[in-house]
Amino acid sequence: MQTAVVTGAYGFIGRHLARRLAAAGYRVIGIGHGSWGREEWAGWGLCDWRHADVDLNAMLTYAEQPAVIFHCAGSGSVGFSMQHPFQDYQRSVTSTIAVLEFVRLHVPDCRVVLLSSAAVYGAAGGRRLCETEPVNPISPYGVHKKIAEDLCRSYASSFGLAVAAVRFFSVYGPELRKQLLWDASWKIQQKRHEFSGDGSEVRDFLYVSDAVELLLKIAEQASDQCPVVNGGTGEGVSIRSVLTELFRCFGEPDDPLFSGVARPGDPAQLIADCARAHHTGWRAQVRLEEGVTNYVRWFRAHAAAGSSGC
Repeated sequence: MQTAVVTGAYGFIGRHLARRLAAAGYRVIGIGHGSWGREEWAGWGLCDWRHADVDLNAMLTYAEQPAVIFHCAGSGSVGFSMQHPFQDYQRSVTSTIAVLEFVRLHVPDCRVVLLSSAAVYGAAGGRRLCETEPVNPISPYGVHKKIAEDLCRSYASSFGLAVAAVRFFSVYGPELRKQLLWDASWKIQQKRHEFSGDGSEVRDFLYVSDAVELLLKIAEQASDQCPVVNGGTGEGVSIRSVLTELFRCFGEPDDPLFSGVARPGDPAQLIADCARAHHTGWRAQVRLEEGVTNYVRWFRAHAAAGSSGC
């Protein structure tokens, strides 16, 4: 049985990935921040969970001899990076070089997959974004993801490590406890219907199970060429349309309202060109309507019962 390490396994994508890896026959070790009991983390497919900073010491102590490391740890919020840029750098950049250095020194045959972000593209205009597009991030979050990618390319070319990166667009689904759907679901519960922006902002929404399948597929492509692949559907959806669908699933008769004030660091449009991902044989399977319905079902059953909102 091969070992897979998932840094940030407590997080949204990390826990779904851990469960999928366990189902595929891996022995899965999780390292990162998050307080959860053995019964809960074992239920997500982990054979071991270590609450620790993702640094070289933690990797040496807990990671054993993995065949693959999925580096999911790191900041996941443009807003957080605008308020706490230094902490965001530590989460995204310092943790990445620790993982790469661990592999270089101790398990050079281990594959590494970095979870990056479409935020590296910045305000790229009204077109689908290809991986060859020049990157020009407009937030500390995007800058730090770009640096993490650069480190991966450097270690791959300089030391022959097998590395790959996925630039995810807007990943959503059950267990997501931040960002648009989470915030909006709480607002609907509280009868607060105003949102930032004007609703015309466009995003590419990818359901979490499709994101996880793409990660497994791209792990097979990891090499010293450090391939980079977009993680999206190739379909842009306005924020107004997404929120209207969310309101419908909640049975809310009113429409979402918008302040007209954009949030700092948020581009107007992000849509993936998915040709590279499709070339691997991967395709997104879950349509937005199904995904939002699943999210609302989860929110009603779990989130509202155990949280006080944002």
